[in-house]
Amino acid sequence: MTKDLKEKVYLALTGALTGLANGFFGGGGGMIVVPLMTFLLQVQAKKAHATALAVILPITLISAFIYFTSGKFNFAIGVPTGVGVVIGGVIGAWLLGKISAKWLTKVFAIVMLVAGVKSMVF
Repeated sequence: MTKDLKEKVYLALTGALTGLANGFFGGGGGMIVVPLMTFLLQVQAKKAHATALAVILPITLISAFIYFTSGKFNFAIGVPTGVGVVIGGVIGAWLLGKISAKWLTKVFAIVMLVAGVKSMVF
């Protein structure tokens, strides 16, 4: 298998796992795609985070549409949370440009660790 073909297979598998996680859990694809891009595909941390946002957007919209049309969307919770997500997203994107790749990786690892421990314990 050529290096180019191998990379394309890895990219497709990364996308499939990300879409599966995002669709199944209703989010969290970034927790899959960022580590796979940085470690498996050797993408720089900042580019992996930025790319993750862009590739997750379409599946998030599709998943949201499916949840919405099946009656699983709660407007009383979703709308105010959505406003916060937009504000937080703008701040997060701004911070991504300001933080070093070293600190970005450390903060991301801590968030993943805390989320994993919380999921196991609570």
